[in-house]
Amino acid sequence: MLQQKARVLVAAAAFFILAANAISLIQDQQKQGRRRRFKINPKNSKGRHRIANQYQYLKEIRSLDNSQFFNHTRMTRLVFEKLLQKIKPMICRQRRSDGITGELRLLITLKYLSQGTSMQSLAWTFQIGFTTVHQIINETCKAIWDVLHSEYLKLPTREQWLEIAKGFKNQWKFPNCIGAIDGKHINVQPTAHDSSLKDFSIVLLVACDHKYRFTMVDIGAYETQRDGIVSRNSQFGTKWDENHVDMPEECVLPVTNVSIPYFFVGNEAFPLKNHVIRPYTGKNLNSTQEIFNRYQNAASKVIENAFGILVSRWPVLNKKINAKPDKVYNIIKSVIVLHNYCLTELQDGEENIYCPWGYTDDWDIKDGDWREEQDPLQSVGRMAAKSQKKIVNNMRDTLAEYFMKTDSTESAIAASKELF
Repeated sequence: MLQQKARVLVAAAAFFILAANAISLIQDQQKQGRRRRFKINPKNSKGRHRIANQYQYLKEIRSLDNSQFFNHTRMTRLVFEKLLQKIKPMICRQRRSDGITGELRLLITLKYLSQGTSMQSLAWTFQIGFTTVHQIINETCKAIWDVLHSEYLKLPTREQWLEIAKGFKNQWKFPNCIGAIDGKHINVQPTAHDSSLKDFSIVLLVACDHKYRFTMVDIGAYETQRDGIVSRNSQFGTKWDENHVDMPEECVLPVTNVSIPYFFVGNEAFPLKNHVIRPYTGKNLNSTQEIFNRYQNAASKVIENAFGILVSRWPVLNKKINAKPDKVYNIIKSVIVLHNYCLTELQDGEENIYCPWGYTDDWDIKDGDWREEQDPLQSVGRMAAKSQKKIVNNMRDTLAEYFMKTDSTESAIAASKELF
């Protein structure tokens, strides 16, 4: 009798061990995602035909003029070749069995970013697997960021901040301004393996200079977090609060005897901080406050234009990006640094085809051409954080008085209405 009970217990223990192992194996497989059935899908295994198709595409791309080439890549051929040489060592590793060249890898990635083409459509076009396309885009985006960001997206020095302030003063009539800031939502659609997640967005906070180039970037706060947490935990707040930004010393405003620090201009969503100046709110504003708001809103157009150029040239940001969060970060970062790269490399030419005249809002143009190509991204909501109302209100009042002192009240109002 005891031996029979022992056999039953042993059999039960063995069953539970086998069941536990089976469950563990299933969970491991789910974490790893769907395993590839083939190294190369039979549909794409006709090597000669696939390679001939890719060769024909490269031949057609190389035969395009600069304008047509720009429509495919958002850059001229010379700027494309310069980028290719920079990232080629990182995307052309040895022992690749797919036979896809570095040039084609970059073209596939730029087509995805600049046209908003789906990865599945690219897989069909180039007759390669969906997983291969996904891997190419992720690796190339990461390489673009790793190679370019230290040169084209580095934090400005004190001298460079002063040059930016000079640009805002000359172009937008706003003294002591070292940039404009704003935040937008980038929509993300979870992959099939992340079915437990719903559609969400990643908050992109950026600052730009007077030439629409990004100077500070913060990526990664989810929409599910409170806006106050987004503001407090962003790189902006951290760097300013810990004095990591090499800022110029405050200076005296012209036609006044008051010194104020340098600052960014932002909209009502941002908290009152000593490094952010936002417009006056309310309905019963006096003439001085109205004048200030017109100048402040005009200076804030810089960041609106920067986002407009970014989304128009790289419309992948205006679609739901179907990828895992870490892959989405690589895509966003690559587009941000490509924006600065193209603005910098193409501005020295005879015609800046990346941001030509009339493409952005300006004094004489109510709406820039970019507004006809893409809808603006969704802005972030109000950001709660510890404010410095007294300090900032004094700064804002000083600036408002400055704008009024540059001319009489009546002429300043008339000039500003005509100007804006």
